[in-house]
Amino acid sequence: LVEYLADDDAQGLAMARDIVARWDWNRHVRLPCSANYSIPRYDAEELAGVVPVDYRVPYDVREVLARVVDDSSFEEFKPDYGAATVCVHASIMGISCGIIGNNGPIDPAGATKAAQFMQLCDQAQLPLVFLHNITGYMVGTRAEQDGMIKHGSKMIQAVTNVRVPKISMYLSGSFGAGNYGMCGFGYEPDFLFAWPNSATNTMGGEQAARTMTRVAESVAQRRGEELDRASLSEQETAIRQHFLRQENAFYTAGRNLSHGVIDPRDSRKVLGFALGTCVEARCRKTQPNCFGVARM
Repeated sequence: LVEYLADDDAQGLAMARDIVARWDWNRHVRLPCSANYSIPRYDAEELAGVVPVDYRVPYDVREVLARVVDDSSFEEFKPDYGAATVCVHASIMGISCGIIGNNGPIDPAGATKAAQFMQLCDQAQLPLVFLHNITGYMVGTRAEQDGMIKHGSKMIQAVTNVRVPKISMYLSGSFGAGNYGMCGFGYEPDFLFAWPNSATNTMGGEQAARTMTRVAESVAQRRGEELDRASLSEQETAIRQHFLRQENAFYTAGRNLSHGVIDPRDSRKVLGFALGTCVEARCRKTQPNCFGVARM
């Protein structure tokens, strides 16, 4: 039942590589990338300091892009429209792709821009990379009057229907419907990775605790009862701790809600490998056969 015998794991892996290389599967597959590409002009080691440990502290996602994409060069799509949602054309290890990142909540203009950008990448057959730093879609009276639900649905409809490879990476926070629009786990990205400082949940612990407090206050007021503030404080603490525990990157990865936690400094290497795998998979065709079962 064994075709090859190895003395240890190292020899087994070497044998496997040699065997697969001799099959020469790539002879009919167009290489998915340019062999000539430039490394970023900015050191990847700086990524550990570019993004704050606390996801509530803002930063510019372009600083991450400059340390991930080839030659630190990218072309931004509609930079002055929906500016908090950053859409760029770039290459990673020679593979052209579209990248969407966040510098704050997604507003109606940002959602419209992202939807159009995804549609363009789909038509051009460019893989999409999503760099998550999102607390959600914009809320409030003004956002609703501007059509947040309508425009937000455009973005979610686009990410649902694009036919190109999708790769997501949680850089910091990824919460609520913003996680859906940015191709979170529920929207079946081909690959999904997380930085160790990242967090994802339906909402943040502070927001959940405040929401439950408002609900309790509303119920007490309607019934004409007085609130037990000590009990309410204990409830808030319990809710915060519960959400904090479940939003942790290692908690979600341990439950197969991502494909793993990576070192931020390896982001370019990981994205390049994932892009190459996705593009090659689309190019390769399997050969159907009609062989019967003929094992020993």
